Amino acid sequence: MDKLIITAAICGAEVTKEDNPNLPITAEELAEEALQVEKAGASIIHLHVRDEDGLPTQDKDVYAEVISEMKKKGVNAVIQPSTGGAAGMSWQERIQPVYLKPEMATLDCGTTNFGDDIFVNDLPLMRNFAEEMKKHDILPELECFELGHIYNALQLDKEDLLPEHLHFDLVLGVPGATAATLKNLMFMVELLPDKASWTAAAVGRHQLPIAVQAILMGGHVRVGFEDNIYYKKGVLAESNAQLVERIVRLAEEIGRETASPDEAREILDI
Repeated sequence: MDKLIITAAICGAEVTKEDNPNLPITAEELAEEALQVEKAGASIIHLHVRDEDGLPTQDKDVYAEVISEMKKKGVNAVIQPSTGGAAGMSWQERIQPVYLKPEMATLDCGTTNFGDDIFVNDLPLMRNFAEEMKKHDILPELECFELGHIYNALQLDKEDLLPEHLHFDLVLGVPGATAATLKNLMFMVELLPDKASWTAAAVGRHQLPIAVQAILMGGHVRVGFEDNIYYKKGVLAESNAQLVERIVRLAEEIGRETASPDEAREILDI
């Protein structure tokens, strides 16, 4: 197996400090959180940002400020801005952080029922994202919430819109989308090209069991407040680093080493 890449989704677009007061929101808080999760063992920082009112924004200048603060603190992890933003945003609004030319960014691979909302990602929109990322030599993380999303990603690959190395994020447990079960995870993995790499992410209480299965299956793992704010039932997590540290311990117990940021870049062909 490759060394384990741990992605820390440290903020998200929906969680608030009312949900967990330890949530980082300001540029300074996000930069410090990024530094701490990297020290704990994460090699990718999945990044959303908020405006002055704490609301989700895709404003390029806000992303630039946060990324600059992270670099000032010495963060070496791959910083992966989200192009998902929040439900209802236009593609032009969502794609803004791509123009900062990060090493990596997310590319959502299909429309999803997201609780009471609809998260729209049709093929023309996906092509726009893929074309812009390819133009700026950015590795897309192919976000798949459903089985059909994998086929959408493979269609983009057939159209030569994706890089040679394909990296998927299999997201399970979103209300209205694919349930977070081992059977579903295994089915999705079986659909991936042989040389593709993949990360598993799961929502809420499903985060830990799906992470453990991903470690055992040779995949990679995403944890963090975007997907889960609890350490265990009824106990709020103290930090994103606390969630990362647990994954590192579990991986070490079964003999799987954790990738450094530079080793993650090598695995992902960044």
